[in-house]
Amino acid sequence: ILHDPNKLRNLDVFVVESTYGDRLHRPSGDVEDELAEIVNKVVQKNGKIIIPAFAVGRTQMIVYLLHKLFDQNRIPNLPIYVDSPLACNATDVFRTHPECMDRETYRLFLRDHEDPFGFGRLTYIRDVEDSKRLNSLTTPHIIISASGMAEGGRILHHLRNNIGDPNVLVLFVGYAAQHTLARRLMDGDKEVRIFGEEHVVRCDIRKMEDFSAHADRNELFDYMEFLPPSQVDKVILVHGETDQALPMKDRLEKRGYSSVLFPALGETVEL
Repeated sequence: ILHDPNKLRNLDVFVVESTYGDRLHRPSGDVEDELAEIVNKVVQKNGKIIIPAFAVGRTQMIVYLLHKLFDQNRIPNLPIYVDSPLACNATDVFRTHPECMDRETYRLFLRDHEDPFGFGRLTYIRDVEDSKRLNSLTTPHIIISASGMAEGGRILHHLRNNIGDPNVLVLFVGYAAQHTLARRLMDGDKEVRIFGEEHVVRCDIRKMEDFSAHADRNELFDYMEFLPPSQVDKVILVHGETDQALPMKDRLEKRGYSSVLFPALGETVEL
């Protein structure tokens, strides 16, 4: 949705995330096709889709793509609800800054004065009672709710009420840290604890990590083309688990970066 980040040059120390330091994202067209296929299959069996999503960034991206698919007649005319007060407020901020949007967003929506984050079948839910009423819906619909890792927020209520329904699909659209509820569901746990109660998982679980705002391996290394090894004194890898950070560290060292650090919790790095 937003402009690509500016390239930083002439750095002595480069602190960089390593969330997907050893993974590659799929092309955006493939992701849109998969999302459309998922929505159509769930609608055909008269089910519902629950999407745990971060309130800032991820929710707006999902709404944008659903809007695009709807305008292109690739998904049916079904209700979509964003049930998160924080996501509603964050979306208002996105709306007030069209100058930050990228070329595709301008071409598809802004050029014709169309709201990328609002269309006829989309409803933003702020009130608690309106949120509770979503539980009584019997026709196909989509609920997007925070938090993305399912550790707090209204998404917990939607999971508790639907996790035992085989006609429900819970679609994860990003990274989840170890030991979170989202990660346990993504890893295939058959029983999970929600609000202190054990629940048997009977709903379908799918994950699409392609929506992540984090750069993949190639994007990270493309960015670093502007930082030659002879210039950078240290590269410090953060925000990544060991299985992603260490392969990235190894590749950077092979490319000639002499000091690549992956600090442990509490470790001090002297600059």
